[in-house]
Amino acid sequence: MERAVRIYGYGPPEVLTIEQTETPVPGPGEALIQHTAIGLNFVDVYFRRGTFQAPELPAILGNEGAGVVEAVGPGVSGVSVGDRVVYADGPLGAYATVRVYPADRLVRIPDGVSDTQAAASFLRGVTARMLLKEVAPLQRGDTVLFHAAAGGVGLLFAQWARALGLRVIGTVSSEAKAAAARRAGCFEVINYGKENFVTRVQDLTGGEGVAAVFDSIGRDTFLKSLEVLRPRGVLAAFGQASGPPPVFDPFLLAPKALHLTWPGRHVYSASRKQIETSAADLFDAIRKGVLDVGPARTYSLNDIVTAHHDLESRQIVGAAVIEL
Repeated sequence: MERAVRIYGYGPPEVLTIEQTETPVPGPGEALIQHTAIGLNFVDVYFRRGTFQAPELPAILGNEGAGVVEAVGPGVSGVSVGDRVVYADGPLGAYATVRVYPADRLVRIPDGVSDTQAAASFLRGVTARMLLKEVAPLQRGDTVLFHAAAGGVGLLFAQWARALGLRVIGTVSSEAKAAAARRAGCFEVINYGKENFVTRVQDLTGGEGVAAVFDSIGRDTFLKSLEVLRPRGVLAAFGQASGPPPVFDPFLLAPKALHLTWPGRHVYSASRKQIETSAADLFDAIRKGVLDVGPARTYSLNDIVTAHHDLESRQIVGAAVIEL
């Protein structure tokens, strides 16, 4: 008998319930995947809390996983039984030993990349690539600020940015996270619990400011992030860990002609070609050693409540996965 983690209502990690479930049958355009690893992401906390609403309740959470194709439904030609595949985004339902998923959103995992590496990095890696290569017009030598630099996306972003000749200033909440961010490639790290990041960034850039700020924190950092941008700089807000950003007057952008964007992966990975391009770039970086994707922590499915407590309290430095 297969197992899945369901929620029947929104709330703390304890609402996550492990249940036995039947093996689903893939329908037209779908593939049946036997999971070998499931990615754990902070967005899962948003869905569990109800910050983001599941399509219906009860719901199986999770939107990233890797495994082996066990069966395909009618009309599927892009993947075959036995293929190792990974996915991110799309329908919820990764918190299960087996699931069906749209076949045209699956990506084959190449030789040289393990299932665990793929599950630990696909969502974060595609996000880091989007921010680094598509969201802001960055040039070699530019300095950028990345909030929560010791998170899963931040550590990949810093490694990749260093390889591309960018200077990353990272913000973190502890000394352990500062050490991790430095190892990943941040040239300077600011502990925002002890330092004013606006003042430090201005000092580090000689008052010029940074070319871009990448902000997944939200309410606590949003307005101050605008302050540290150089003229025509870009604030890319892509999360709200501290709560939604405040409502603000868009004319605050005018004095320095700033740009504000909320880059959604669903837009940047809307087509099959976009998915394949992003995946190929990510896997190439992993195989060449540009990216060390971890994971830093692994859990069993039985540990899902503990994993969510760790996610929510930001005890995880880097990526975490459920191994099956």
